[in-house]
Amino acid sequence: MQRYPASWGLLLGLWLFLAGLAPVHAQTSGPHFYFVQISDTHFGSPWEDETAQAFVEAINALPMPIECVVHTGDVFADRIGKPSVLAVGTSTLARLKAPLHVVAGNHDILTNDTEQVAGIFTNAFGALSGRAEHQGVSFIWAYTEPLRGYIHVPGYDPLKAVEKLLAEAGDKPVIILTHSPGVEDFHNNAIFPGWPEKARRQWEALISRPNVKAVITGHFHRDELHWMGNIPVFVGEPSASYWGRQPAFRIYEYKDGRLGYRTVYKEPKKRVSKEAPKATDVP
Repeated sequence: MQRYPASWGLLLGLWLFLAGLAPVHAQTSGPHFYFVQISDTHFGSPWEDETAQAFVEAINALPMPIECVVHTGDVFADRIGKPSVLAVGTSTLARLKAPLHVVAGNHDILTNDTEQVAGIFTNAFGALSGRAEHQGVSFIWAYTEPLRGYIHVPGYDPLKAVEKLLAEAGDKPVIILTHSPGVEDFHNNAIFPGWPEKARRQWEALISRPNVKAVITGHFHRDELHWMGNIPVFVGEPSASYWGRQPAFRIYEYKDGRLGYRTVYKEPKKRVSKEAPKATDVP
């Protein structure tokens, strides 16, 4: 039998040791997919309707497969009860090729005729809270304006609704969709209160679970990132160009249990209507 120098054994052992330390290009762990967020379309103004229609075409033409589209509220500009406005909004969003999940915002369900308006919204887009699974990830959406102390729909409790949906999701990864972020707002060089402290504590306690990966919201008409405990709260840009904002939508990538995003912008259309909001108005 042929003998090899003892040094060869040492070299072989060293090689095996270093190979164990070498970086391994691991495959993606778990689901990997893309979805889109559109927010604050404010249907009911010609320039906003046109922007939303352009965004629907752009989303349908994206080069990556889109698992779903989430609309984080203020679909309409206080005009959901006007049949022509409702028709434009619903028909525009119906042209999206990917499944659509819609959250109601403060300009969708109003203080006047709340139950009637809530009925119009749910007839158009489904229940005020719901859940859908995409590649094993649970998307949970909920109308949370009552937690702001803003508008209450009789018989609807957002905390109970979300608690039930989280229980249904079990230990699957969860992404939560709401309209307002629940944190303090900053505009006109001043800080404005967010949700009442009690409601915010209840909400944070409810969603603080290891499988909740993120909360995605709109409402602020700005690009912001906040945290509730260890959970990131992504605030998306608006489709509407109110307050001089540049209309935008986001493409999120879910990979390795985390979210990243890219933003697609559109040049705002010049306003000529007397209905344009004042700089002091709030979302």
